[in-house]
Amino acid sequence: MPFRTALSGLNAASADLRVTGNNIANSGTTGFKQSRAEFVDVFATTNSGVSATAVGKGVRLSAVTQQFSQGNIDFTGNNLDMALSGKGFFVLSDAGSLSYTRDGSFQVDRNGYVVNTSGKRVQAYPTQDALAGTFNTGNLGDLRLSTTEAPPQATRRVEAAFNLGTQAEDLSAVPFDPADPGSYGLSTSLTVYDSLGQSHTATLFFRNVGQLQWEAHLAVDGQQVGDAQPLQFGPDGALLEPSGDISFGSFLPANGAEPLEIDFDFSEASQFGVNDTVASLRQDGFASGRLTGVDIDASGVVFARFTNGQSLPLGQVAVASFANPQALQQSGDNAWLESFAAGDPVFGVAGTGDLGSLQSGGLEASNVEIAEQLVNLITAQRNFQANAQVISTADTVTQTIINIR
Repeated sequence: MPFRTALSGLNAASADLRVTGNNIANSGTTGFKQSRAEFVDVFATTNSGVSATAVGKGVRLSAVTQQFSQGNIDFTGNNLDMALSGKGFFVLSDAGSLSYTRDGSFQVDRNGYVVNTSGKRVQAYPTQDALAGTFNTGNLGDLRLSTTEAPPQATRRVEAAFNLGTQAEDLSAVPFDPADPGSYGLSTSLTVYDSLGQSHTATLFFRNVGQLQWEAHLAVDGQQVGDAQPLQFGPDGALLEPSGDISFGSFLPANGAEPLEIDFDFSEASQFGVNDTVASLRQDGFASGRLTGVDIDASGVVFARFTNGQSLPLGQVAVASFANPQALQQSGDNAWLESFAAGDPVFGVAGTGDLGSLQSGGLEASNVEIAEQLVNLITAQRNFQANAQVISTADTVTQTIINIR
């Protein structure tokens, strides 16, 4: 009877409508991947197969396959928003249970963890050596933003570039006194930091003690540190001695911090012309700092910015890929779960292999094309109407047969 054949067509067209409607409903869902209804014909078979004169029994829904084509990336300006270009998925953890998503709209919860809108925590590789910028890629962990202050760093080295005038007065007969400007020529100051992050004022004094010969003195917070260090210039005005870094000794801060021992690099010093000038003073210490923001680079490394001008890596966002992503199990909330048919996840970081690149400050839009879906909607509607017409025609034929006297 054609009724059942047409009924299978109605069911197929109805399923096609539902799939198309779901695609249209999620056209604005971040990271959504459209689906496609796939159908197969139905034949009655015997031990010898399908008869050459067999008439089909209709159609059935074979599968609803996901289409993992790339969606457009919309830029949001929020640094915690992330988008992937390629095959990768962000990895989420819900109390140890992993799921995967293309929706990178993340935020920070009350405990400082980076989570999605469902509260699942973003997985990342923890920092192994912050200074070297290395990560423990063998261990996934929850990505958490630092809520404590960044530790300070004591000044260990100062690079000074300056010029001492050739017509400076010889002060070898005058005792050096930091409080007496007549006992030295050039003086310059810079801020240095102890191990507790407290700032101190370090002042360098230079005085001429003979032809092409100078002395350097150091005072920290007005207290003279160590002995004078000799400087010897050559006939071309370049520094001959010392050939390496010099140290004036240690300064003990009154706040209980570790002794402050600073190496000074005067390799860029010169003796030209008549003017004393300071070109630059650079030191490597800094105070403690508070968190001001987060930056994420193209490889997924999350940097915390602090008020002291420093940036510390907090981790590297983990990315996973699958051999057959179409077989992933949809779990709602823009997430997928592993399945046997999808294969085991391969973990890595953005920018390696086929995991794709990562864009911070952007979100991947749905890959649904509205125009295409509207055409599919019309097609499914026509299929439904045609199958309904088959039922109507079969009913007319049946009535005609019944009415035969």
